[in-house]
Amino acid sequence: MPSPSSERLVSLPAGVDLHARPAAQFVRTAMGFQARIAVAAGDREVDAKSLLSVLSLGAKGGSALRLRADGDDAPVALETLAGCVAALQ
Repeated sequence: MPSPSSERLVSLPAGVDLHARPAAQFVRTAMGFQARIAVAAGDREVDAKSLLSVLSLGAKGGSALRLRADGDDAPVALETLAGCVAALQ
């Protein structure tokens, strides 16, 4: 039986770019889950557990992010990461 897959759209808070500190907070949160997690901005999708990959998105405040997770804990991972993005400062 394949692992469950989920997707969620979120927006970066206005004025919060996904630079080193917020990206590191996001990646630390993603690493707490067993699911494979990807984050996309525009037409680029990267591994959400790789700081350099997340930084390479260059996501700016107010931009949309698509979170995708595959695995048994995918729904919880997406819910937690959506909350993490909303709380970034």
